This record gives sequence, structure tokens and C-alpha cells, in this order.
Amino acid sequence: MHDPQRKGEAFRALHTGEPFLIPNPWDAGSARVLEALGFKAVASTSSGFAFTQGRLDGDVTLDQVVQHAEDLDRAIGLPVSIDLEHGYGREPDRVVLAIERVAAAGAVGASIEDNDPSQGIYVLAHAADRIAAAAQTAHGLDFPFTLTARAENHIRGNSDLDDTIARLQAFEAAGADVLFAPGLSTGEEIRRVCGAVSKPVNVLALRGMSMNEIIDAGAQRVSVGGGLTWIAVNAMADAARSILAGDLSVLEASPPLEDWFG
Repeated sequence: MHDPQRKGEAFRALHTGEPFLIPNPWDAGSARVLEALGFKAVASTSSGFAFTQGRLDGDVTLDQVVQHAEDLDRAIGLPVSIDLEHGYGREPDRVVLAIERVAAAGAVGASIEDNDPSQGIYVLAHAADRIAAAAQTAHGLDFPFTLTARAENHIRGNSDLDDTIARLQAFEAAGADVLFAPGLSTGEEIRRVCGAVSKPVNVLALRGMSMNEIIDAGAQRVSVGGGLTWIAVNAMADAARSILAGDLSVLEASPPLEDWFG
């Protein structure tokens, strides 16, 4: 399955064609199911992967994420993009290291956000410097690697859309290939972001949105974050509660693993 040149080219091509949905598996098994169902690429979810380690989002190490990237790449023939959160360090050289390591593990894309888990949103100049260093590294690899820059305002308590747009524009100028502001919740917000930048925009799908609304507003790529993980976990927890109460009727036959994993 390890073929970064082919996967990197395929991932780049998706960003110049029709808008597409990129689902977020939490492990190799879920990635294989998504491949069997017909998706064209996957992106990891930091919160979903942290769950598999029994941890909260933001509480896994770069070593663990690199191993996760390798597991996903070796499991499927699809391009894999990795959620690198803030790059596992404040300084640009830490972001460079994170990009280098997941690229070596098989990823052909990654996202870097502008939020420090302990200090909050980075000053814009510093955030842009980090993206510039990441872009230089990503574009210097010997296969296509797609860098996504994330502006975290809307999921970190700052709903100032003008500031979010200014950040995305700075990240575009710094060399990011895809721009992403998780937390946009209306077609008008998405439309304003997409109209203010020239690079492809990723939108995080939220309950209450429709795919048509997101695509019509200009998004090129739509992701679901930890959404699929929580669907699976909630279903498991609900069934476990029933079993604990003595109701075994919730038990089901195995899904068609032979079809998905064949």
C-alpha cells in the first residue's frame, strides 16, 4: 500500500476536481471500511485517535501519531492526511519535524493549526512563520505533499470572522495548499471565507448543515472530524448499557468484513 508518489498525486488531483468528502477514520480498521465504501482519501482525526489510546484530544505524542500515520498508510491504498494539531511544539522547527516524520511514515498531507494548547491562539506573525516553515518542508519532499493550514478561532471562543479570514489569507501567502477554519456554521460564513482566498477550502461538517449548502458556498473539501468516531462510540456505549441491564437483544451479527477487507 505504501506508494507516496501515487497517493500524493491522487490527493492533489482531488483538490482540483469536483468538491469531495474526506472522512476521518480513527484506526486502520475503520480506514479499510471507508476505502471499501468508495471514499477517495482519508484524514485522521486527533480526537478520534486519542480515544483509541484512552486519552482526550491533544494528549497524544508525536511518536504515537507517526505510528498512527504508518498504520493508516499501510492499511489502505488511499491518500492519507494527518491531523498534526499544533505541530507538537511552538517553534517552526518543531512543525518541520512533525511534517518530516509523518511524511516518512507514509502520509501525503497534514494539517497544522494556529493554537497552542497551553497558551491559546498564536500571534498571527508567529502563526504564519510556522506555516511558512511547514510549507517549505512539505514542498521540498520528493513526492507531492498537501499542507492544510487551520485557523482555530471559531472552536476556541473567538467568532470574529474578519480575523479568521485575515489569518487564512496570511497562511495562503505563507504557502499553505488548503485552508481550514473549523467551526464555520452557516453557508454565509463559508461563502465569505471561500470568496476571500484563492486556495481550496476545507469545511468541517456540523449537524444542521447540508452537503449542498457547504458545496454551494464554495468548499472544495468536506471533513467530519471526530464525528464518525463518536457515532461508533455512542452506539457501543448504548449497547453496553443494555447488556449491563440484562438485555442481550442488542447483540448483532458480524458486519461483512470479508467484503470490506477482502
